[in-house]
Amino acid sequence: MAYRKFKATHLFDGYSFKDDTVLITDSDGKIIDLIPASSTGDDCEVYDGILTPGFINAHCHLELSHLKNIIPPYTGLIEFLCSVVTKRNFAREVIDQAIHDAENEMYQNGIVAVGDIGNTADTACVKSNSKIRWQNFVEVLSMTDENAYKEIEHYQAVCLKMHQTLLASNIPHRSVLVPHAPYTISPKSFEMINERTAGQIISMHNQEHPAEDELYQKGGGDYLKLFKIFGIDVSPFPVTGKSSIQSVLPHFNHGQKILLIHNTYMPKEDIVWANTYAAANGLSLVYCLCPSANAYIENRLPDVELFRQMNCHLVLGTDSYSSNWQLSIAAEIHLLYEKKNIPLDVLLQMATLNGAIALNWDDELGSFEKGKQPGVVLLSNDLLSSRRIL
Repeated sequence: MAYRKFKATHLFDGYSFKDDTVLITDSDGKIIDLIPASSTGDDCEVYDGILTPGFINAHCHLELSHLKNIIPPYTGLIEFLCSVVTKRNFAREVIDQAIHDAENEMYQNGIVAVGDIGNTADTACVKSNSKIRWQNFVEVLSMTDENAYKEIEHYQAVCLKMHQTLLASNIPHRSVLVPHAPYTISPKSFEMINERTAGQIISMHNQEHPAEDELYQKGGGDYLKLFKIFGIDVSPFPVTGKSSIQSVLPHFNHGQKILLIHNTYMPKEDIVWANTYAAANGLSLVYCLCPSANAYIENRLPDVELFRQMNCHLVLGTDSYSSNWQLSIAAEIHLLYEKKNIPLDVLLQMATLNGAIALNWDDELGSFEKGKQPGVVLLSNDLLSSRRIL
C-alpha cells in the first residue's frame, strides 16, 4: 500500500491543534495515523500553513451562482430579497456555467460537503459529477394555506428529480424538503413539511432582519414590500405577538435536526427558548453562521460569542454568490477571527467536525481519525485562502 505523509507549520485535527505532528494517509486519502514529527523519516510532504480536514459548507445556494456581482452589497435584506426574486431569469447556459464554476471553486478551496439550498433542480447535473457530498435542501416557498398542497407537491417533484439525477453519483447525497423562512411559509405548509421530514436534517433561514419578528408580533413591517411582488397586499401569516422563531418552531415535532441559518438578529431570550423547546420536543438545533453574507447584505455580523456562551452547535456557511464575494470557508474563518476575535481552533472546529456532525457525515468527514477520509486542506497562515491537498 502506498502512503503519503504530510507536515505543516500547524496541524488541526478537527478537535485541536496538534503541532509537530505528521499526518499519514493512504493514496486515496484514508487516515492511517497521526504520529510525532520526530519519528517520520525523510519522505514527508512539507507545507507552510495549517493542515486541516476538508471544510464543510453548511449553507449555500449553488443555483444562484449566476448572480455573482449582480446585486450590489449593503442594500439591506428586504431590497436584497426583492432583487433575488426579480433577477433570476438568465439564459440557461449562463446559469449552468456559473453553477459549474462555483462547484469547482468550492472543490478547489477544500470544501468536501455542502448543505445546499435550491428551489429548482438546476444544480442536479453538476452535482451528479461532483466529488463533493451534497445535502440538498429543496426549499419550499408557500405563503398561503390555500396553495399549500399544490406548492408542496411541486417542490416534492423537484426533490425527486434531484434525488433521481444524483443516484448515479458515487458521492453520498441526500435530498429533503425544507421551509425557506418564517416569512414565506404558511401554517399549513409548515405542518406538511413537518410530516414529510420526520427524523431528517432540514434547514430554515432565521432572524436575518428585525422585520421578521415584527411580522409575527404586529402583522406589518418591511416584508410587506416583498409580498407585493407575489401579489399579496397584507401579511398572510398569523399575528402571534411572539418572535418569528417562537411562532414557527413549534410546527416541528418529528425528531428533525434543524439548521437555523444566519441568526443575525437572534437575541439571547430566543436562543434560550429555542434550545429549551428543542430539548423538550426531540429536536436538534444547529446554528449556521454566514458572516460574509451578513456583511454583504446588512453590513452586520451575528453575536458569535453569545451563541458560544449558550453552548450552541455552531457551523459555517458561505451563502450564495448573490450575497458573497467568494465561496470560501477560509474567508468566513478569517472574517470572524479578525472582527469577532473568536479563537482559531473554535472556528476551525466549526468549519470541520461541527459541520460534519451537523450533516451526519462525521463517520467519514470532519477530523483526522483512523479510517476516515475527510480530505486534506492547506489553510494559509493569514487565513485568507485554502486549497485542497488531497
